[in-house]
Amino acid sequence: MILKLCGFDKQSMTLRTEWIAGITTFLTMCYILAVNPSILGTTGMDKGAVFTATALTAALATLLVAFTAKQPFAQASSMALNSFFAFTLVQGMGYSWETALTAMFVEGLLIILITLLNIREIILNSIPMNLRHAISAGIGMFIAFIGMKNAGIIEDSPSTLVRLGDFTPVSVLAMTGILLSGILVAKKVKGALFYGILICTLIGIPLGVTQIPENFLPVSMPHSPEPTFLRFDFSGFFTFDMAVVIFTLLFMNIFDTVGTLVGLASKTGVMDEKGNIPRVKQAMMSDAIGTTIGAMLGTSTVTTFVESAAGIAEGGRSGVTSLVTGVLFLVALFFSPIFLLIPGSAATGALVLVGVFMMDAIRKINTDDISEALPAFVTILMMVLTYSIADGMILGLLCYVILKLCCGKYKDISPVMYILAILFILNYILT
Repeated sequence: MILKLCGFDKQSMTLRTEWIAGITTFLTMCYILAVNPSILGTTGMDKGAVFTATALTAALATLLVAFTAKQPFAQASSMALNSFFAFTLVQGMGYSWETALTAMFVEGLLIILITLLNIREIILNSIPMNLRHAISAGIGMFIAFIGMKNAGIIEDSPSTLVRLGDFTPVSVLAMTGILLSGILVAKKVKGALFYGILICTLIGIPLGVTQIPENFLPVSMPHSPEPTFLRFDFSGFFTFDMAVVIFTLLFMNIFDTVGTLVGLASKTGVMDEKGNIPRVKQAMMSDAIGTTIGAMLGTSTVTTFVESAAGIAEGGRSGVTSLVTGVLFLVALFFSPIFLLIPGSAATGALVLVGVFMMDAIRKINTDDISEALPAFVTILMMVLTYSIADGMILGLLCYVILKLCCGKYKDISPVMYILAILFILNYILT
């Protein structure tokens, strides 16, 4: 009955594949359990409480996706929005972390309302097909770039912005993972990305990358969320600056999630010729509920993770994949020492290979019409250069509207696109 509730079809799917896909997705995104407490901890929040909040919220949101959307998508605290929380709201603008959590809570309630009113679905359906293909390809490049940056294969440069990084144990392990994953995929090994992560974790031990602490115990009791639970502060909350903050959070959340869902759905094969995605409203509602409850527990905004593409690449096609990932987040509460052993560079191979798989969307882009090709190119390029799915989408959509207007192709622009273009411009002016 559980399999049926998750949309599992025994005629076209295999349970083993769904399980491996769910484990692979978890392994490629479980870094959030280590990174999120580290980032939010810079604000003075209790790291143990944030760890528990992060795991519980990811489990809840992902399980909601499994049973309501029945799709292989996983959700957790956004890496973009946790940085916005810590480095912009708290350290930059001077708000307390309690006030920042309040902003996240209000944003979550607004996202629930917007989802109930079908506004996010209307936005999704208004995106032209060429841009949807570009979003998929752009996310692929973005995922690969994230993997290489985090592993030190690519590093910042004062003269050229980015350059090839030094050969360190971390970067060498990541390069090994890329080649290993490529070889396993080429040999059509089932679970190639999953095995690549495990093998690299083991290789990382003699390299000193996989750190095994002294007195290592694989099991530990979950930390209490009490230090961050319901710690809201509404004093001085109702200001124009805070209204701009919440508006910014809404924009980042809406377009980050919409872009990710389009990219992931294009790889599962569920998106029809008109670009419609089955039960997309339920997937969006899951992250809205996750964001609201996450703020109550003590973590930042929840969104659909692009790393879900790793599980999809392994063949995950139903909510069973999400079910496995969600359960593993619950298990992580008790086995956090084991999961935190997996170094980020061990997942680089999986992220790069996912980028390769998603690049096939470029073949579907109409490159004969420059008013279609240029916005698609801007979308792909700017996702990487701005390090943001949302900004890449916004700039691509703005480019689309302006080019179509200047070329006299008014019929190609839907009324929703005009409204979005105005809101995009206002967003950049206000922020």
